Amino acid sequence: MSLAGPPGHLTRRFASFLTARGLDAGEQRWVAARLRDDEVAPFWSQPVADQRHAHDCARHVAARVADRPDLVRAALLHDIGKRHARLGAIGRSLATVAAALRSRGLGIRGPASFDRYTRHGPVGAEELAATGAERLVVEFTAAHHGPRPATIPADEWALLKQADQVT
Repeated sequence: MSLAGPPGHLTRRFASFLTARGLDAGEQRWVAARLRDDEVAPFWSQPVADQRHAHDCARHVAARVADRPDLVRAALLHDIGKRHARLGAIGRSLATVAAALRSRGLGIRGPASFDRYTRHGPVGAEELAATGAERLVVEFTAAHHGPRPATIPADEWALLKQADQVT
């Protein structure tokens, strides 16, 4: 799994993490209306920047497929595992660099929080699976930094990946 992405995307995500504004009351209601009861507390325990990113991804998806609540929920929850790392912008950046260096054969390791951050997809997917989340939500969460699972149709994968990249 790789967290590396286009440099422009990573730069935008870093800046957005630093400057993210909390969701306003209307946005909070919109999110809450789309989450199951057992997903509400984990969603709101994320850093504000991750809440903002998830909201914006989900709005992107909802604007294109209003009749697919599972796709919207996949967008809302795909980064839910990041909160377990408890890293700020600098820590996330260092974890991403360490993972990129490891993938190139360099034995760079960081603290356990770096591994939790770089494995946030599978970590979040395991958590969501335990709550009974739909297969699409779990599989997108697990694989969103890797190749498309055969069980997710290409058009749905493309929409979710696009939402993750443009917001």
